[in-house]
Amino acid sequence: MAAAQRIVIENCSIATVDANDTEYASGHLVIAGNRIEALGAGKAPEGLENVVRRIDATGHLVTPGLINTHHHFYQWITRGLATDHNLFNWLVALYPTWARIDEPMVYAAAQGSLAMMARGGVTTAMDHHYVYPQGSGDLSGAIIRAARETGVRFTLARGSMDRSEKDGGLPPDFAVETLQGALTATEQTVKEHHDASFDAMTQVAVAPCSPFSVSTELLRQGAELARRLGVRLHTHGSETVEEEKFCHELFGMGPTDYFESTGWLGEDVWMAHCVHMNDSDIVAFGRTRTGVAHCPSSNARLAAGIARVPDMLAAGVPVGLGVDGTASNESGELHTELRNALLINRLGAHREAALGAREALRLGTHGGAQVLGRAAETGSLEPGKLADLVLWKLDTLAHASIADPVTALVFGAAAPVTASFVNGRQIVENGRLLTVDEDAIARSTRDEAQRLARIAAQG
Repeated sequence: MAAAQRIVIENCSIATVDANDTEYASGHLVIAGNRIEALGAGKAPEGLENVVRRIDATGHLVTPGLINTHHHFYQWITRGLATDHNLFNWLVALYPTWARIDEPMVYAAAQGSLAMMARGGVTTAMDHHYVYPQGSGDLSGAIIRAARETGVRFTLARGSMDRSEKDGGLPPDFAVETLQGALTATEQTVKEHHDASFDAMTQVAVAPCSPFSVSTELLRQGAELARRLGVRLHTHGSETVEEEKFCHELFGMGPTDYFESTGWLGEDVWMAHCVHMNDSDIVAFGRTRTGVAHCPSSNARLAAGIARVPDMLAAGVPVGLGVDGTASNESGELHTELRNALLINRLGAHREAALGAREALRLGTHGGAQVLGRAAETGSLEPGKLADLVLWKLDTLAHASIADPVTALVFGAAAPVTASFVNGRQIVENGRLLTVDEDAIARSTRDEAQRLARIAAQG
């Protein structure tokens, strides 16, 4: 640390989201290289060496960077379609289009998805990509390249499907892989791209898509593969009542019991949605420390229901927040999910006691780090952790009359991001990305969306 270049941030409110929820009404934070060196109340210590920048953050709240735990980047170029469908009908409507994606489309869509999240305070992103049409190019490589260029910390959940229409699934036959093909490609992706180091910028998880789009063998062998390679596992689980009915009809048990029978419960697993969970399901997730990616906006958009997040937290289930694909959450932003998680959960059984502002912020930061297996490195502001943090501007018309800064961030309008740092490197300044050209990305995503629409219309 002594020789590292330092950035000093002062005169800001700080919500550390550490184990004690430590907060400072007016404090400082020191970045040394890619780590948080120190933080506390008042001004930074005098005599710090190699200070290359001082930021007067008056009027700002500093928090850990937001962590997205579930997404489908490719959907950026199919936003605004099938807007009045439930999940299964929405999938049936869109799979014929998604089955025609290729590498340039996926790269542009990943750029759009990442840019939208990063400019809104996301410092760690993930993408669950599971559509690999035959002859479509290096889709995983394109996604990872876009994340690297944007400058965010990233987990690729390398997805797969081997249950197509001919097997009773939803995707077209040419949009799925064989069992062995999926396993081989997934293992190759892990070996080429996964970095297990403390400050890794790219990691890979094994991620068969869902119970109704993959075979039992792909789930079982996928779990074995992930554990042999020492990486995490991700899938969709208990998203809709239709999925629960499907599992009972095909496997003679509900989704949670089915997942457990295939090796898919454990502290190295996280699942998206988990809307339709009964008491025993939640107990099983808590007992095994299986994580959940809560996607409130997407759950509402597809009329899936309200996940029992307060009950999950009470049972010791790790819970983070997810944007989900932008074909079911067109805004593509995670900071709005803080507010939506709080509001939607208050419509459930716990009503106003469901979640508070600080619990919502914890879901979007430390909870996400737990779910991705990176809580030792990020998700809270503590000395020695990675310098992934955000400066939220709260002294404008939108927030200035709200006395408590965390309440302002969560309950108020989406707060402007004055600065966002990932690994000690600033990637956002005054709401604009420093690493990529947002306007060029807007043009390329529009062009690729139009190209995909033309190809899909030709059948």
